[in-house]
Amino acid sequence: MARVCQVTGKKPIVGHSVSHSNIKTKRRFLPNLQTKRFFLAEEDRWITLKVSSEAIRTINKNGLLVVVKELRAKGVVI
Repeated sequence: MARVCQVTGKKPIVGHSVSHSNIKTKRRFLPNLQTKRFFLAEEDRWITLKVSSEAIRTINKNGLLVVVKELRAKGVVI
């Protein structure tokens, strides 16, 4: 599962590079993924997640514990 956000599920998408002469060639748009460590205070341990920048904002907004509970409900092992 490389290049997939663990929280939002974002993954690479395919599109075109368009030159000045309007020639189109295939390219990939990669998500902005970061490997980030978070401290889960309730369990007194660090967890490492591969998350997009949007997911980091979601964790800041909703809280790490809420996001981890949602992930575990989906069956992700953390």
